[in-house]
Amino acid sequence: MLINCVAYQEGKKLSDIPVEDISEYIKLDDTFVWVALRDPGVADITLMQEEFGLHELAVEDALRGHQRPKLEEYGDSLFVVVQIVELAGDELSVGQLSVFAGPNYVLSVRRDANQGFLGVRARAEREPHQLKKGAGFVLYALVDAVVDRYFPVVDMLESELESIEDHIFSMQGKQRDNVERLYDLKRKAQTLRHAVVPLMDALGRLYGGRVPAVVDETQEYFRDVHDHLHRIAGRLDAVRDTINTAIQVTLSMVAIEENEVSKKLASYAAIFAVFTAFAGVWGMNFEFMPELKWKYGYPFAMLTMVCVCGYLYRKFKRAGWL
Repeated sequence: MLINCVAYQEGKKLSDIPVEDISEYIKLDDTFVWVALRDPGVADITLMQEEFGLHELAVEDALRGHQRPKLEEYGDSLFVVVQIVELAGDELSVGQLSVFAGPNYVLSVRRDANQGFLGVRARAEREPHQLKKGAGFVLYALVDAVVDRYFPVVDMLESELESIEDHIFSMQGKQRDNVERLYDLKRKAQTLRHAVVPLMDALGRLYGGRVPAVVDETQEYFRDVHDHLHRIAGRLDAVRDTINTAIQVTLSMVAIEENEVSKKLASYAAIFAVFTAFAGVWGMNFEFMPELKWKYGYPFAMLTMVCVCGYLYRKFKRAGWL
């Protein structure tokens, strides 16, 4: 679906243009065309390929979706894939932004993402001195907007991790729930990391040294985005390490709880064994046994068992087993 198709000249908006006129506008001096698509079909992408002269391999990746973040050069144009990670309740949804950037055009293709980039276009149009830099600045603005949306996700992960840590020692008997939450949180952190790290590697090729001509005037902007990604990656590493530590602590707490239960069971088993032992001895059917005919034999046996069991209970209680 077509969202926008706008021509810009000298950093200022000329007008919205029909798709069929794109090839004419990109021939004009100091003019570039910015087109935005959302979940396009084959026909939409094929039309854009004809108008912009896009490489067939890049078009195939844009159509397929679910690509790893990457940057590819095709002649004097760039093809950039960025994963859009959004909060959807307690879960993360992953979409994709594919950007074709050439000397006089930018084509953005958004898939499986709810939030659009109309704010990015409005911001760029308010800064004609920046928009004058052409496709390189638009590419930066789009990627920067996606990266900025990663920060709330990291904040959510850190807040959820703190909440779980607060309950590790207070929720006795519910450690299994904590472990499940930690593994779910680890999965979310890994999802975001899969979006951040490859993109960080790709953007490292857009500043310093030899860079594509499209982004020659915007190298410092991509360096700033790369720094943001580096900060996010560092926070994700800290979250991952803390999760691993929390999992180990939680499993240790489970082992401690199981040990406490085992000690209690062993204590009561030892106490019950006294009754069993005495009852077994006095229950033997020999004709000649001491105290067998004694009238105080039964009270004496019961008193002995109670005293021994009481002694054992007291010892186990002092030892903290009961």
